[in-house]
Amino acid sequence: MTDTNHAENPAANSSREWLERYTSNLNAADARLVKTAWQLAQQYYSSGQTAACGEPLLDNLTGAAQMVNEMDLLPDAVAATLLAGLSDRCEGWQETVTEQCNATVCELVKGIDEVQKLTHFAKVDNLATPEECAQQAETMRKMLLAMVTDIRVVLITLAIRTRTMQFLGTQPDSAEKREVAKETLDIFAPLANRLGVWQLKWQLEDLGFRHQHPEKYKEIAKLLDEKRTERLEYIENFLNILRQELGKYKIHFEVAGRPKHIYSIYKKMVKKKLGFDGLYDIRAVRILVDTVPECYTTLGIVHSLWQPIPGEFDDYIANPKGNGYKSLHTVIVGPEDKGVEVQIRTFDMHQFNEFGVAAHWRYKEGGKGDAAYEQKIAWLRQLLDWRENMAESGKEDLAAAFKTELFHDTIYVLTPHGKVLSLPAGATPIDFAYALHSSIGDRCRGAKVEGQIVPLSTPLENGQRVEIITAKEGNPSVNWLHEGWVKSSKAISKIRAFIRQQNADAVKEDGRAQLDKQLVKITPKPNLQDLAEKLGFKKLDDLYTAVGQGEVSPRAIQKVCGTLNEPPPPPLDETTIVKQSKIKKGGKNGILIDGEDGLLTTLAKCCKPAPPDDIVGFVTRERGISVHRTTCPSFRHLAEQSPDKVLNASWAALQEGQVFAVDVEIRAQDRGGLLRDVSDALARHKLNVTAVQTQSKDLEASMRFTLEVRQVSDLPRVLASLSDVKGVLSVTRL
Repeated sequence: MTDTNHAENPAANSSREWLERYTSNLNAADARLVKTAWQLAQQYYSSGQTAACGEPLLDNLTGAAQMVNEMDLLPDAVAATLLAGLSDRCEGWQETVTEQCNATVCELVKGIDEVQKLTHFAKVDNLATPEECAQQAETMRKMLLAMVTDIRVVLITLAIRTRTMQFLGTQPDSAEKREVAKETLDIFAPLANRLGVWQLKWQLEDLGFRHQHPEKYKEIAKLLDEKRTERLEYIENFLNILRQELGKYKIHFEVAGRPKHIYSIYKKMVKKKLGFDGLYDIRAVRILVDTVPECYTTLGIVHSLWQPIPGEFDDYIANPKGNGYKSLHTVIVGPEDKGVEVQIRTFDMHQFNEFGVAAHWRYKEGGKGDAAYEQKIAWLRQLLDWRENMAESGKEDLAAAFKTELFHDTIYVLTPHGKVLSLPAGATPIDFAYALHSSIGDRCRGAKVEGQIVPLSTPLENGQRVEIITAKEGNPSVNWLHEGWVKSSKAISKIRAFIRQQNADAVKEDGRAQLDKQLVKITPKPNLQDLAEKLGFKKLDDLYTAVGQGEVSPRAIQKVCGTLNEPPPPPLDETTIVKQSKIKKGGKNGILIDGEDGLLTTLAKCCKPAPPDDIVGFVTRERGISVHRTTCPSFRHLAEQSPDKVLNASWAALQEGQVFAVDVEIRAQDRGGLLRDVSDALARHKLNVTAVQTQSKDLEASMRFTLEVRQVSDLPRVLASLSDVKGVLSVTRL
């Protein structure tokens, strides 16, 4: 596109003016980077090139780039937004972008391209039930986060979608327009909501609602009787009155406000089954203070300024919500007799409400929560909330912070029809087949990934489209388990369940053959009955069956054979025998089973026994004898189910340097430097810490440490020392 053509295009001219203003505030290197990206975009986006929505491509991407700049995502991200359409229009674009811009811009453009292609193929099945549609939309949102290594890719994608929705507002109504609007409300607006990108979230929601339900949108807009800009001006004037009044008191405070947007009003009307006249929080402000007493003082100040509306006060500080949310809510009759909701809380309450389990996005979206996933979302929200402060420490630090692998423990792949399935990292086409249906998994005989036939053992990657090749009839193969070709618990359980249904003799004979094959590699060959008992089986046939069912791994067999084939100890004289009859060493864990040593024992992770705890043994299939504390609830449950597997256990003489893991929980008042002080106390006792878990809720910290001690009797002085740390409320061995 030539400069002349752009000069004749008012939108292009406006884009150029923005570019000049933006780059004039950058350093020389960043300005050169963005201008280079702009020149590449001009070169490859000819006058006829349009975005999928129909808007001229350069105008579409420049509009999105302005939003990206407003989000403080660094010039690299602005440049990548301008070049987001390059992959389809320039051969060798990756080399071009890397050479003329930099590798970071290239990676961002690549990520945007992958996300856009994926969202093109991924579809929510309109014939599915509402619950299935909601679940599929949630899976697609998680997929978008999981497939990027830089969170800015998702934010740029949201900006491009916002610009697209803005342009569609100028176009006639159509089925395609309504479909884009539905996808925006299902996928992109909730994603912006949970990431806390408010400036895009309200636009995506209002524009999506306007295009999908134009009549309802116009109805509420008419009832509002004022434009958003007018409501913003009203809120700012209200805040100025608040600032002036609160400034008369010795209270440290922050105030902020927002007018509720049209889609949010509609959702609340539907949820609470209210008419428009029943809503009092169309305008809302929030006041943050330092302490709880100051919350109530501020409430009194607000009520002295404006008349509260009866029945519209909620004290969630004295009576928190079930998810821990705390705040004071009141609705007052503000200037011009307009209702305003005022929320008052401490800074700590606000931090918890925004990033803890009470997070606003989960409340807005509803549904069941996934604690691990929500914790990752909270981290991202904090990152985006902190980015302005981080920018002061250097562009490199902020760019590195945008890198994320939080969601890489799960992959998301597509069916040929666009349904998205979530699988554990490392999953194969077999896992995919069982995720579709147990019958498809059983009859799976091959797979295509992106149209190419691949082995069933191939690990799948994010965003791939997978097709399963099935036989009319068929059964799963036990080799899928033995070769480690399945990762998902569903596939493993389905295969094992099927195998158990087969003829017991056939399974046993198959297990015998597999065991013989594995033992060929082991010299000398162990006594089979001894091997069975070591693995927790009383009968050899039970071992064969377990091997045939895939319940005993080759590694477990090799490990036990190694203990069976250890050379016998040298002959002992009578003096030595007498001494050992009095004190037995009890193997590597220092444990005697029924008074005998040398047996394969494992300390149970559920209760972590250590001398001189009272202990008991329980025979397992793969870990030998699991040793529990006698008070362990898990052991009691096992003993009720299989009392015949319970064995007496006791501690023998400890070996030199032998230590045991114990878990200690510390509850304390949360404060800066708490973890450091606790760590110093542990260091004074020269204890090794192997694991730490910390969390904070309602100004109280909970910390769990896994410590290595020689015996439990060492603990009292350690616990006493920890109790002396400032702010510690309790110290307990778990």
